[in-house]
Amino acid sequence: MDKFDQRIIALLCADARLTVTEVARQVNLSRSAVSERIRQLEASGVIQGYHARIAEPDAVVVKAYLELFYKGGRCEHYVERMRAFPEVRRCSGISGETDMLIYIEAASMERLAEVRGEIENLPGVFKVKTHMVVKDWVM
Repeated sequence: MDKFDQRIIALLCADARLTVTEVARQVNLSRSAVSERIRQLEASGVIQGYHARIAEPDAVVVKAYLELFYKGGRCEHYVERMRAFPEVRRCSGISGETDMLIYIEAASMERLAEVRGEIENLPGVFKVKTHMVVKDWVM
């Protein structure tokens, strides 16, 4: 998967209803090249489907990243624990001082605080840093 495929995937993740023509314009490839790349991404299972994300009326979504620091265990062990929280959308094992980066979408600040507190109290976790998402840009 090259940079064009990654850009196509990012665009379709942000808006699966984009036309092939619009995707081609944004990635600076021909319409036929983008169509073929999308077909190959679907055939290889990288793109597994297109879905509508439905928000509850007037629901406020709070987005945050949590830096997780723990002693002992492996990322896979903590990933399994994160599956218990429907608000956790992504877990990433990253290099550096931080053991894991967790992306959360919660219905409210109160719910975010609850989830963060439960994660902070997991055995082995000794520190959690919270980073609130203020604005997102689609790349």
